[in-house]
Amino acid sequence: MGALSNLRVIDLTQVLAGPYCTMLLADMGADVVKIERPGGDLIRSNPPFVDDAEAEAYGGYFQSVNRGKRSLELDFNDPDDREDFLSLVEEADVVVENYRSGTMEKYDLGYETLKEHNPELIYSSIRGFGDPRTGETHRQGQPSFDLIAQALGGVMEITGQEEGPPTKVGPGIGDLFTATLNCIGILAAVNHRHCTGEGQYVDTAMYDAMLSMTERAVYQHSYTGKAPSRRGNSHPTLFPYDAFETRDGHAVIAAFGTNHWNEVCEAMGREDLAAEYPEAADRLEHREELREEIADWAAGLATADLVETLEGRVPVAPVQSTDEIFEDPHVRDREMLVPVEQPGSGETVEIAGSPIKMTETPPEPGGRAPLLDEHREELLEDGELERTDAETAADD
Repeated sequence: MGALSNLRVIDLTQVLAGPYCTMLLADMGADVVKIERPGGDLIRSNPPFVDDAEAEAYGGYFQSVNRGKRSLELDFNDPDDREDFLSLVEEADVVVENYRSGTMEKYDLGYETLKEHNPELIYSSIRGFGDPRTGETHRQGQPSFDLIAQALGGVMEITGQEEGPPTKVGPGIGDLFTATLNCIGILAAVNHRHCTGEGQYVDTAMYDAMLSMTERAVYQHSYTGKAPSRRGNSHPTLFPYDAFETRDGHAVIAAFGTNHWNEVCEAMGREDLAAEYPEAADRLEHREELREEIADWAAGLATADLVETLEGRVPVAPVQSTDEIFEDPHVRDREMLVPVEQPGSGETVEIAGSPIKMTETPPEPGGRAPLLDEHREELLEDGELERTDAETAADD
């Protein structure tokens, strides 16, 4: 049994932030029932596909964040479907949704209504700008995506080359970091309920999450009165802490500690630099000329040779492509690539595994993502509205 195998989660989310949050819960054993609107999650049809988009049930985007869930298609405009939903809510522990504020209320299925059916319910929302219940703002009701959150939250302003434009971080951190924080909030609420019997509303805003993630920019602005901007791959207060071009790629070196700085200088055959700049403040003051010294040295080496020279002495790593990630034995040893069936293709694909590792109840990614409405019979027609004896016992 997983650490959360006593939890039933009703998942009303779609696209990325909400599904990633509920996937984390499913990996840790929660029974996640994905309620999909007519036609299913908007990203079911998003590429890539293995071969044939017409034959395959969904693309890689949907597969990646919906593994291990059960699917039920419901139309909240249909009174019978609303009743089925409420029946599931009565036996659920958590409901998660990522609609615009006010959407669930249009169907008379908001938190206050669901709480009447299940007083101990934990109701969680992920929105661009939060919910009025936890702090009203003029932005609520506006649509938001990762790009919007990164722009507003300060991420883009401090990302990119110094002379270049503001740049979005590659992965959808506006969604993924918000989802992770929301998962933490849900688990905190579960613990509170265990202690008090009291459910509650959990709310995480993408804008808020990005502001939290840019914590360094916040304190820099507060302490110095200056707005931080882009510095490429370097760090405003640490040196050397940067990426360097090699003969065949790039490597990163994080050697801001004096012991590591001395090791880099020795590897370069430049012990004179270690003697001339023995203090971190000295190195930071002369970072431009010192960076050129390291860059000239790195440019003459293959990435593998540079890493081999410094590895074990200094924090160093190659900048890896996904090809290299797939070949890295660490990734296999840590089970960070998970094989799953791709329905309609006859093939197996790999998606990112769970980074949460536990000794007694290790998370286990639970197989492929569901087909649309795949679990209707077991959830409704068989009357599976009561949790299993094992699940109920785990709550006691």
